[in-house]
Amino acid sequence: MMKRKILVLKYSFLAILLILLNTFNVNGQDEFVKKSFTTADPLYTNLLKATEGNFKNYPHSFLENGNIKYYQIDEWTGGFWPGSLWYMYEYTKEEKWKKAATAWTNSLESNQYNTKHHDIGFMMYCSYGNALKFDDNPKYKEILIQSAKSLTQRYSPVVGSIQSWNTRKSKGDINLWEYAVIMDNMMNLELLFYASKVTNDPVYKNIAINHAAKTMQNHLRADYSSYHVVNYDPKSGKVLHKQTLQGFSDESTWARGQAWGIYGFTTVYRETKDKRFLKTAVKMANFFLDHPNLPKDKIPYWDFNVGQPGFKPDWDFDPKRFKETPRDASAAAITSSALLELSTYVKGKQKQKFYNAALAMLKSLSSDTYLNTNNANPYYLLKHSTGNLPSNREIDVPLIYADYYFLEALTRYEKSK
Repeated sequence: MMKRKILVLKYSFLAILLILLNTFNVNGQDEFVKKSFTTADPLYTNLLKATEGNFKNYPHSFLENGNIKYYQIDEWTGGFWPGSLWYMYEYTKEEKWKKAATAWTNSLESNQYNTKHHDIGFMMYCSYGNALKFDDNPKYKEILIQSAKSLTQRYSPVVGSIQSWNTRKSKGDINLWEYAVIMDNMMNLELLFYASKVTNDPVYKNIAINHAAKTMQNHLRADYSSYHVVNYDPKSGKVLHKQTLQGFSDESTWARGQAWGIYGFTTVYRETKDKRFLKTAVKMANFFLDHPNLPKDKIPYWDFNVGQPGFKPDWDFDPKRFKETPRDASAAAITSSALLELSTYVKGKQKQKFYNAALAMLKSLSSDTYLNTNNANPYYLLKHSTGNLPSNREIDVPLIYADYYFLEALTRYEKSK
């Protein structure tokens, strides 16, 4: 009898211990999410005050002189600020964030007619697309449909892709970009899928699928690393040349470009259930995660091959300029968000690999190394992103799109539990 009581007490103690440990683990995981949104609160409050009533200039980064770096309404990152505000509202349920998010979203209305470049998806779906989660406003749907129409005007059935940049000289004036398509363009396809769903018109979806298939064909190397830019002949659709403009060299792998690809092909698989796109997303993700030059904290250098044997830049790169190779927190934020979704489409070890990697990235980004807990600047959440190093722009700075995808990933993580 005594032995039975001892045995019961022993297992009761173990059961309680397991419950406590499980609670501790869950709370420990939740804590980094809470920490990140709590850190964002005063920073974004400052940014709202600094931008109050100024709906023509959209916060993009931070300058060395202590000023906010703005982009204009027609430039590519305008949608990330209202999108970040929507994620703040989704997490906190505080009306001040909804009010601000609504105002900044509405300020982008004229962009629905923007046909100057391909970034209409970034600008409009990250803002109005998020707004629709909380306000089923018919006007928002109309604006997104018109935005999709504007984007399709840049599609060529001859090339089979949406043109990213207008005709201009390429890096080093070596070639002319006659019909440049960049990996980033994969991120704009979600807008087209949305337009087809709400209009029942397949034209938008078909363009998105064609573009993704062409990108899969020409932007990827045999190991599923990616080129940044593919230049086509607009008359024949022939590939003229390939470059990695914002990377270390044309044959290297620019970290954010790889991140765009993982995210973009994951989205296309979600909308089509075409296994070709799932395979591409998985292979690109594995390249990213398995690369020997990925740091232990899983926050990549701005290029996977910077300084490695066999990769030589065709621009003036001085490795002594930096104490350490610059990281790109934005690439990690984008990838973590993509991996959380991608993990839901695969099984077994692959599923766990992607989910664990995303969680590891989020924990790194929420550490004091990358999270702006020391007031490194008064406005932005993440530190240590790289915009365009070869052009000497935005090196080791905060970037609004890094914040946006980080908040999106945190939100996705919360929903995944």
